[in-house]
Amino acid sequence: MEIQQLLNERPELRQFIRQNPIWYRKLGRDPGLIPELEKEANFFYGKTIPQRVEKMQNHLGLAMMMIEMLKMGQQTVAQAQGPLQ
Repeated sequence: MEIQQLLNERPELRQFIRQNPIWYRKLGRDPGLIPELEKEANFFYGKTIPQRVEKMQNHLGLAMMMIEMLKMGQQTVAQAQGPLQ
């Protein structure tokens, strides 16, 4: 019953179990494996700290690249307008 209640309260765990049916058997035999289930689900959904840091670094790198492209675009426009004046 407590497993059903947990799955009703946390739909991401319910979805993870549906995608990984081996967990039905594991939890049915040993309900104490709930922390292990949560750990694997977090890894699956990319919610671990290293995965979050990597994701943040990727976003930051993308933002920096866009800023550099903007700067290069402004320089190109300035160079193109320079000789005309």
